[in-house]
Amino acid sequence: MLCEISQSQKDKYCEAVYLYGVSRVVRFKETESRMVGSREFQFGKMKKCWRWMVGGPEGILQNGAVDDGVAKTSQLLAELNFEEDEEDTYYTKDLPVHACSYCGIHDPACVVYCNTSKKWFCNGRGNTSGSHIVNHLVRAKCKEVTLHKDGPLGETVLECYNCGCRNVFLLGFIPAKADSVVVLLCRQPCASQSSLKDINWDSSQWQPLIQDRCFLSWLVKIPSEQEQLRARQITAQQINKLEELWKENPSATLEDLEKPGVDEEPQHVLLRYEDAYQYQNIFGPLVKLEADYDKKLKESQTQDNITVRWDLGLNKKRIAYFTLPKTDSDMRLMQGDEICLRYKGDLAPLWKGIGHVIKVPDNYGDEIAIELRSSVGAPVEVTHNFQVDFVWKSTSFDRMQSALKTFAVDETSVSGYIYHKLLGHEVEDVIIKCQLPKRFTAQGLPDLNHSQVYAVKTVLQRPLSLIQGPPGTGKTVTSATIVYHLARQGNGPVLVCAPSNIAVDQLTEKIHQTGLKVVRLCAKSREAIDSPVSFLALHNQIRNMDSMPELQKLQQLKDETGELSSADEKRYRALKRTAERELLMNADVICCTCVGAGDPRLAKMQFRSILIDESTQATEPECMVPVVLGAKQLILVGDHCQLGPVVMCKKAAKAGLSQSLFERLVVLGIRPIRLQVQYRMHPALSAFPSNIFYEGSLQNGVTAADRVKKGFDFQWPQPDKPMFFYVTQGQEEIASSGTSYLNRTEAANVEKITTKLLKAGAKPDQIGIITPYEGQRSYLVQYMQFSGSLHTKLYQEVEIASVDAFQGREKDFIILSCVRANEHQGIGFLNDPRRLNVALTRARYGVIIVGNPKALSKQPLWNHLLNYYKEQKVLVEGPLNNLRESLMQFSKPRKLVNTINPGARFMTTAMYDAREAIIPGSVYDRSSQGRPSNMYFQTHDQIGMISAGPSHVAAMNIPIPFNLVMPPMPPPGYFGQANGPAAGRGTPKGKTGRGGRQKNRFGLPGPSQTNLPNSQASQDVASQPFSQGALTQGYISMSQPSQMSQPGLSQPELSQDSYLGDEFKSQIDVALSQDSTYQGERAYQHGGVTGLSQY
Repeated sequence: MLCEISQSQKDKYCEAVYLYGVSRVVRFKETESRMVGSREFQFGKMKKCWRWMVGGPEGILQNGAVDDGVAKTSQLLAELNFEEDEEDTYYTKDLPVHACSYCGIHDPACVVYCNTSKKWFCNGRGNTSGSHIVNHLVRAKCKEVTLHKDGPLGETVLECYNCGCRNVFLLGFIPAKADSVVVLLCRQPCASQSSLKDINWDSSQWQPLIQDRCFLSWLVKIPSEQEQLRARQITAQQINKLEELWKENPSATLEDLEKPGVDEEPQHVLLRYEDAYQYQNIFGPLVKLEADYDKKLKESQTQDNITVRWDLGLNKKRIAYFTLPKTDSDMRLMQGDEICLRYKGDLAPLWKGIGHVIKVPDNYGDEIAIELRSSVGAPVEVTHNFQVDFVWKSTSFDRMQSALKTFAVDETSVSGYIYHKLLGHEVEDVIIKCQLPKRFTAQGLPDLNHSQVYAVKTVLQRPLSLIQGPPGTGKTVTSATIVYHLARQGNGPVLVCAPSNIAVDQLTEKIHQTGLKVVRLCAKSREAIDSPVSFLALHNQIRNMDSMPELQKLQQLKDETGELSSADEKRYRALKRTAERELLMNADVICCTCVGAGDPRLAKMQFRSILIDESTQATEPECMVPVVLGAKQLILVGDHCQLGPVVMCKKAAKAGLSQSLFERLVVLGIRPIRLQVQYRMHPALSAFPSNIFYEGSLQNGVTAADRVKKGFDFQWPQPDKPMFFYVTQGQEEIASSGTSYLNRTEAANVEKITTKLLKAGAKPDQIGIITPYEGQRSYLVQYMQFSGSLHTKLYQEVEIASVDAFQGREKDFIILSCVRANEHQGIGFLNDPRRLNVALTRARYGVIIVGNPKALSKQPLWNHLLNYYKEQKVLVEGPLNNLRESLMQFSKPRKLVNTINPGARFMTTAMYDAREAIIPGSVYDRSSQGRPSNMYFQTHDQIGMISAGPSHVAAMNIPIPFNLVMPPMPPPGYFGQANGPAAGRGTPKGKTGRGGRQKNRFGLPGPSQTNLPNSQASQDVASQPFSQGALTQGYISMSQPSQMSQPGLSQPELSQDSYLGDEFKSQIDVALSQDSTYQGERAYQHGGVTGLSQY
């Protein structure tokens, strides 16, 4: 409460309160307009003394009369003008210095001082999942703290007793056996050393100081519920924004967030663009945001006091080896990155040199190697006092901006058809007249299966195609075959791109096998890096050109002496340019990264046909770099059910930069052609990913017998299913970086499983360990090498990496360590269905998942997986040599809903509500205006998949896809009867969450869900057996229109006809829009429309 009183009143009141002990906090507000500061009095402790002074309870004298003092006080209180205290002001005005910078709680026992940011934070969670101090340490990347001097433990800097390490994320405690004391030790190396100094310490008892993102309560008290409710309420979003603001202005407060101009969001990407100028105006700022973030990240990475080891490369260039201290940066060092090395000591003249990274840290060692551009003056005799700076290069971002500009201003950059298609305009479909080859398989490559042949045939006749290649379906072979046929048409060189160098190299290798003339164009900074296709690289092909003897002589001279005279250098460069042009013009295929397509050497060239592999891993502006080189035929290959592009800047990612061009085109209605036969996984391993991520459409090109390893002696819980989920009850801990997690129990189990696989006969280089967290990855590398029972070399050859690093690759055996195990935090990264899809589809012979089912089962997708493993009897626990089925129970799986886009099917990651993907009046518009009712059968859904069959199927001859999850029946009016509802659909209804109206991303209310009588739209998918054989569902007899749906048949979220998933979806419509394997054709009777008999 606040009260207005004069100074004299105040003095009298103080006196009265002093006597009568009002047991609450009273605060005075000065009556003058300026606040001099309020004073607080806490008089609850004085109750005893007023009784003694007044001589009776409540100030009443023995004779019943009221004491004068009490009367005086009552009168004074009556004169006071009480006003309601606003909740906020309690914790904003005149808080002590040690109050929590987020919420204002200031109990000394509850607060902790951050030594780096010089701010105090409490150990309460408030409205967030972790305590305020831990939230701050993680977001600000700080690690050292001090307790308050008035707290129970006094002013203490938390540090390791053994080595003095102050990183709180590394610190933990061991209770000493004899005394009632605890010892603080860091996780590594001190707590893991076998010879701990004091015999009283049992290192197996070590526990981290931070558990469940809170400091342990005996160390820092957790504020009571009441205190937290009285404190300032702050949300996780506000905390994020405040932390961002503190980076620029450390004294900023929560009030500053309200100021205009703070935290302005960039414009969100659209689905359609009016013209290329609007397109450039939206993507340009996002590319700049990402560039600025990247620059800031690189330039903040300066490291001092580096020790260097010098060496001389085979090409006579100096190589510097050094190790960088572990940082918590999001930055990943790549081969080809530029680094500036400076000498700052006194033993040699000051020097600086720039070089390219040629080696990055790996399982064998943390050394980084850079090759210097020029070794002139390099202080090779000294090894200490060096400084390392990361050189930020704007090249890739400049090329993206340049491509966006070219797209806008240059009419020849792409064909008119592709221009309008990319902007989302409606244009008539075009067929390219070309001579189709008699045999689609390319020479030197494996024979194609039916879906691959269909893909190649379709792509050659279209100006714009999308190919979706699920894991192991031969995407690279298909792409190489397409390129082979395009190059044979003689329309100039074909440009082949991919976002990463590894993907480009893989595809280059395959195309080379067809006998075409291939040139691999590398960035200049990567010319020193060896790859399987180095011999095809432009710079190496020039060296071997016999037609230019003068160039070869100059090259030899340059190699021997290292430098050329200025005249020779000039001549050398001119000759080299001519040779490059000649090679590029005569090539059948030119391969480079997407950003590499912006190389000046390609600037004057025009490419009619362009193929972009792994296009779902590239941002849209990145894809535009090759596209604007004259594309008249564009093929995008990828899989939007696997990982998307990596965007470092959260703001840009949120605005839609993390959505690939492939995904946007899918939402716009360009149907990808899906490859359907997988050749990688044991059939038991492919069942779950096929059913959950690809609507059951994946067929197996390998049998179970093909995927049994000879001479491999490993006991699987179910001999015919080489997979299991190993139940582990460990707790997650925050890793030393503060931004990642690790789980020691899981790490120990992973080591045991790896050792067992190695002993059973698996080769170490064929075992892959996947973990989503860098903290667990680095802990595992150390743990396996120090604690594994086999030779260290064996463990070094086992690849341990993140999900992202394994994308596009395969191993014989995959062990997945989930890490997360907590009460409040959720499962973070594991939430992303695309990550799970990639992790489960890397293995050929066997998959082992190690995790905590209790934490994972709260998430619907993992709940499906756990239930599936339990049904298959491969959810196990116990010692590895005696595994038994786990009795753990999970809730029945709920239907999977796409949280990013509730109107879409589960795996769609597009940023938009696809309800707006249908353009009124287009061939896909289902409204009945001006269209005959039987047209219903002659259209595909534009967002469905193209099947490997005829595109328009007569109503008489409907093929039914295999393993189709049947939708509810259409009402009779859809079958051309005059008396039902209008024959066609108006605006398609995307599924909203759970009925009711739902806002889509553009703030428009979505249509409410139609609840059909007897419909079981929420039927669980798990109630159907996962099968990959013929259809297991019984078919609905169409002659009974009242029977809308049958149990177990309705799972709209998983059907491919995703965006139009309303209750009126007909069986035929889904049959046409599925890209799946046709099991032959089914006769479709005129009469009662029955006859969907089962084979």
